[in-house]
Amino acid sequence: MTRGNQRDLAREKNLKNQKGKGQSAAETEANKGLSLQERQLRDAAKMREKQQLAAQKKSGGNNNTPGNGGGAAASTN
Repeated sequence: MTRGNQRDLAREKNLKNQKGKGQSAAETEANKGLSLQERQLRDAAKMREKQQLAAQKKSGGNNNTPGNGGGAAASTN
């Protein structure tokens, strides 16, 4: 019944995983100094941006390219 140090390694791994848990959202590094309403506004703006990008991607348009695309196929001779 010798398990070597497997039990000790499992305990260390579990402690490492539990380290960040138990913190409230206001205590996390990204949310320091922000109120609940400020966090909600920031997160809502980020989600709107993601939704717009997803809608553009779904429609097949890439609106980030300047001009007419200007790749190798668009040669003007």
